Amino acid sequence: MSALDAHLVVRRDGFTLDAELRAAAGEVVALLGPNGAGKTTALRALAGLVALDDGHIELGGERIDGIAPEHRHIGVVFQDYLLFPHLSALENVAFGPRCRGVPRSRARAQAAELLARVGLAGQAGRKPRQLSGGQAQRVALVRALATGPRLLLLDEPLAALDARTRLDTRAHLRGHLAGHAGPTVLVTHDPLDAMMLADRLVILEHGRVVQTGDAATITSRPRTDYVARLVGLNLYRGRADGDLVRVAGDFTLTTAGPQHGDVFVAFPPAAVALYAARPEGSPRNTWPATVAAVLRHGDALRIELTGPITVAADVTPAAAVQLGLEPGRPVWASLKATEATSYPA
Repeated sequence: MSALDAHLVVRRDGFTLDAELRAAAGEVVALLGPNGAGKTTALRALAGLVALDDGHIELGGERIDGIAPEHRHIGVVFQDYLLFPHLSALENVAFGPRCRGVPRSRARAQAAELLARVGLAGQAGRKPRQLSGGQAQRVALVRALATGPRLLLLDEPLAALDARTRLDTRAHLRGHLAGHAGPTVLVTHDPLDAMMLADRLVILEHGRVVQTGDAATITSRPRTDYVARLVGLNLYRGRADGDLVRVAGDFTLTTAGPQHGDVFVAFPPAAVALYAARPEGSPRNTWPATVAAVLRHGDALRIELTGPITVAADVTPAAAVQLGLEPGRPVWASLKATEATSYPA
């Protein structure tokens, strides 16, 4: 199977997508980013539904950006699946092979085998309206795989599912994707979908790739505020001299290891401790702050703080009551140096 090598340039009024994207055969790459980042535009460009203004799309070294969509040999699973409502699940899956000249009996046999592979042998005769959301998603996936596509594209494949169905379907989808020998590009705004389904993440912001790597790299070393919020970290850019990093004006943070030059500093909100008065012993990172907001965050409360830096801290409800945390309340914040990770910017 062929690898994907693409440089996607699409210009629209007030927006330009200019992103390089590569995926090896058998690799699942997730395009992740905020609304308006260019994720769907990138996927539609790969599918041939949006023309490139510049750049290229290659599969196995063959240029396909000048080829009509129906001749690119690409499988697409759209967000709302777009199953043919008048056809059964079996006929939906057999449709692609039939269009490629496969005899009716063989196409139906292939479709039945694919449906059985995703646990839908018993639903082969049902129309889309008779299927659950998770079942329809699986039919759409195997319909896309039925023609043996060189490239598989998935546009928010779990977005139409309710929370419970999404959880179950996500757990099975990764295994189904592993059966595809070619590259897969998954577009999503959900970090959990991306981290559970993809081998590698590509972060898009404002039409540009801002970070790429595996889930461990992205979550431990974010490079933009969007990525930091996505993975739940406080992130600052500063100038390092050893283990001291100047992040704002004269304010410095002591970090876990020495660096030099431009760096990022990241730490989780749970690492920030709050006090009513300056803590004894004066930890190396201690500063006065003011509570800006108190938000529910799972079983904890997330406290947004202003001061020399804007920072998020997670505390228990009991601690919030004890400290009287409410907007406008002055507090002291502290952070152990060992909890603050610095890395080159």
